[in-house]
Amino acid sequence: MFDVDQLRQIELGIIEGIDVSIYAKPEFDWWQMVEIRLGLVNGVDVSIYAKPEFDSEQMVEIREGLEQGLEVSIYAKPEFDASQMWEIRLGLEKEKNNV
Repeated sequence: MFDVDQLRQIELGIIEGIDVSIYAKPEFDWWQMVEIRLGLVNGVDVSIYAKPEFDSEQMVEIREGLEQGLEVSIYAKPEFDASQMWEIRLGLEKEKNNV
């Protein structure tokens, strides 16, 4: 069963015309649903992070990396916490911008 916040994210996805079946699952809390929904709206491959083993903060880092065209497979691993992912993502951004 979904709580009111989860239902709101599903409703927003329907309004936005995205495939909510990707995140309309009880195992995702509403913050995770937000990050998956934002990725779908922004056209990134959410299959990389639309997994319950990633918390919403980890999802943010992966989504932002995808949106910037970074090689997120380097850090899209549950064993990295969000702050570690952030550090790696920043390094990848610097590397990309120095090319």
